[in-house]
Parts: sequence; C-alpha cells; structure tokens
Amino acid sequence: MAEQLGLELVPDGLWDIVEPFIPPQTERPQGGGPRYVEDRAAFTAIVYVLTIGCAWRHLPAEFEVSTATAHRRFVTWTQTATRGRPGSPRGTRMVSSSGSSWRLSPT
Repeated sequence: MAEQLGLELVPDGLWDIVEPFIPPQTERPQGGGPRYVEDRAAFTAIVYVLTIGCAWRHLPAEFEVSTATAHRRFVTWTQTATRGRPGSPRGTRMVSSSGSSWRLSPT
C-alpha cells in the first residue's frame, strides 16, 4: 500500500526535481540513532502529512519512517531551504502548480 501511495504522492518526475535540493544527512549531534532512512521515503512521508493534513503522530507505519524522523527532516530541510545551501541551484525555488504538477521557477 505505501509503495503505491508513495508513487502517487511523489512520482519519479517530482523526485528528479526535488532530489538536488535535499541536503545530505549529517551525523546526529547526540550520536547513535536508528537506521538510515532513505531521503525519498522521508520526503514521501512529509508530503503525505502535509497533503492529508494529519498530525505527525498519525503518520501510518506503512511508510517505514518514524514520526520523529519525518518531522526532524521536515524541520531541517525547511531551515536549509530558507537559508539557502551552497551548491544548490541558485535563483530557483520550487512552486506547485495545479494538482501534482511541479516546476522550477525563478525567485
């Protein structure tokens, strides 16, 4: 179920646009931590929460991303996007069009 829903929420075309904007994972300051979670899985979980409008704690387990990981990545990626990131495409930002169509637009 999650794989089918994941492809509907984040089709390959959208992922190709988004992936360059996602910063690499860094080591957590407190060390340790659970297993590595793929960026696409975390992004899909975030899109689900934002699209459905549910609380983070209601993220279905089928996404195989913990609510803490999804929320932490959302906060990190949002902060990175607002500050800008070296190496990211300059002068562009993601804007949504109607439906699930996405494009890059000059800032």
